[in-house]
Amino acid sequence: MATGETGFDDVTYDLISVQYHSLKAGHDYGQYVRDARNAGKEDIASFFEEVMAQDAERAKKCHEFLKALGGIDKTQPQQA
Repeated sequence: MATGETGFDDVTYDLISVQYHSLKAGHDYGQYVRDARNAGKEDIASFFEEVMAQDAERAKKCHEFLKALGGIDKTQPQQA
């Protein structure tokens, strides 16, 4: 497998990236839910909660894939 400048193989790096961004977005969506509720827009708050749940599921799936790839420890940068 190809490795980039990070020393991690591309697939592992990509999964970690998607997981990070999903978790970060989920954190941000909590504020969006509060904003919508404060504005009395429960339908929009529900939409943001749905989006947050989708990102949480996406992060969980990435975690499962990363664990499955763990047969060979790819959680540490490869030695040059």
